[in-house]
Amino acid sequence: MPATTDRALLIGSIPLDDAEQVFRQVGGTLGDCLARIPDGETGERGRWVFFQRARLKAHPAMEVDPTVPPLRWVQWDGKLLREIPDLRFRKGVDLDDVAFDTGYDDAAIASYAVFDRLRQSGALPAHLRFQVCLPTPAATGWLYVSPKARDAYMQVYERSLLAALERICAAIPAGSLAIQWDVCQEVLVYEDYFADRPDDYKETIQAMHGRLGDAVPAGVELGYHLCYGTPADEHLVQPKDGTILVELMNRIGAAVGRPLDFLHIPVPKDRDDDAYFAPLADWRRRPETRLYLGLIHHGDAAGDDRRIAAARRYLDDFGIASECGWGRTEPGRLPGLLEAHARAAAAL
Repeated sequence: MPATTDRALLIGSIPLDDAEQVFRQVGGTLGDCLARIPDGETGERGRWVFFQRARLKAHPAMEVDPTVPPLRWVQWDGKLLREIPDLRFRKGVDLDDVAFDTGYDDAAIASYAVFDRLRQSGALPAHLRFQVCLPTPAATGWLYVSPKARDAYMQVYERSLLAALERICAAIPAGSLAIQWDVCQEVLVYEDYFADRPDDYKETIQAMHGRLGDAVPAGVELGYHLCYGTPADEHLVQPKDGTILVELMNRIGAAVGRPLDFLHIPVPKDRDDDAYFAPLADWRRRPETRLYLGLIHHGDAAGDDRRIAAARRYLDDFGIASECGWGRTEPGRLPGLLEAHARAAAAL
């Protein structure tokens, strides 16, 4: 594939009504800059994994844990965004019998039918793959589940999520598919955001990322999106620099046994300094892996240029992206975001 079709990455969520609108609007503006295109995570997925909590709470094996305080979801500036009561398994539940219907497989298969129709009609470029974005088990495990039940829950949810992945990969041709694992809560665990953190968290997270990556079949593209969380369109934690992100990228690269096609890391709007990018010198880059830097911000073309220039002091080859998905962004910003990506991609 020509390098010109791999200059930009879209993280996942886009504030439009349905997949066809996303494919037509995004594909029409950025199709020649992308190697893969998501469906926008429209509908119930618009708030990332929030809809998963409703499914978990309604599951007959789950209940609210009254013995632990709700998780306080606090932004970097101390603002309390919400309090989330934790869930646990009901007493006597046989975990071997528990399965969660995540809904990700149904959504992906339905969106691929639209993608395939538009690609065959010429409305989307022929080279594009369909990008399916999936949360790791840590997303719901750290957000919605009691610490007392988390380890058992993560095993059950991972099993259910991999079943959904298997169904996706069986329904969509490998050469037309890309799987992106969304890595958010793991970054926050590294930042010691939560009240509890096991001593072996690094090894546990690395092993999970390896299992998830190696579950993606050969021929399907594989990527990981690293994130600091943006529930209010701002980071939950403002990173000191890129050190934690680079360590996670290195651990993912070491854990995954199959080709690792792409990685994405965020770049805050005010970070065009050497201190943020300098840790990239320690990234153990695999030869097949493309890195996308999430340095494009709405209405900040001059800042985009400064961040790109700063990154070039440490990397000679990278693609561009935004910090996170756009699902919670003001919809009126979409044209400007698309234009900003096209402008920056053309200059790479």
